[in-house]
Amino acid sequence: MKYLYDPPLVIKSIFNDFIWNTFNEKILLTFDDGPTKASKEIILKKLDDLRLKGLFFLVGNNIKKNPSMTSEIISCGHMIGNHTFNHRTLTSINISETHREIDDFNKYVFDNFGKKVRYFRPPHGKIRLSTKRILREKGMKNVMWSLLTYDYKNDLKTVKFALGKYLRKNSIIVLHDSIKSEKIISDAISLCCEIADKKGLTFGEPGECLN
Repeated sequence: MKYLYDPPLVIKSIFNDFIWNTFNEKILLTFDDGPTKASKEIILKKLDDLRLKGLFFLVGNNIKKNPSMTSEIISCGHMIGNHTFNHRTLTSINISETHREIDDFNKYVFDNFGKKVRYFRPPHGKIRLSTKRILREKGMKNVMWSLLTYDYKNDLKTVKFALGKYLRKNSIIVLHDSIKSEKIISDAISLCCEIADKKGLTFGEPGECLN
């Protein structure tokens, strides 16, 4: 069952230049699919209350729709990552389209927010062998995860089980900034903290966890 929450070792060994765990034995919180209204109204407020910093893997089209929320994510000291421009699954598009999805995102963020994006995460976690080469050419790192919480199922019991069973000192946790998880995201973040505290674990900031 562990592979449902933490990708299997054989996959990690094939894609061993991808980041699957933190490098400093601290937990990293990551949020996929935003920005949505949950960014400002729930997630950023919760992280500020808990004095935590996260890595937000944003979608280009969502940034265009919510530029002020993107600015607020940055101004609050969080890091943003590339989750493609249109949230297209890499295994369903060709190499030239993959380049375009990544490049369009990077250009838009740099032109509008002055940020050069270093980290990438593929939609739905689906990758090809060519993904390694493409990211290497762009000087980017692919940040995967070691703990999928399934918060998008909108069931806090599932999140609690995942954290209680599989949270480790070097976990990269996936949460979602989306309509699917909006109702439980605040409690899910609280659970991350509560269970980490019980296990004697600490959180880190993106820069220190991934360098």
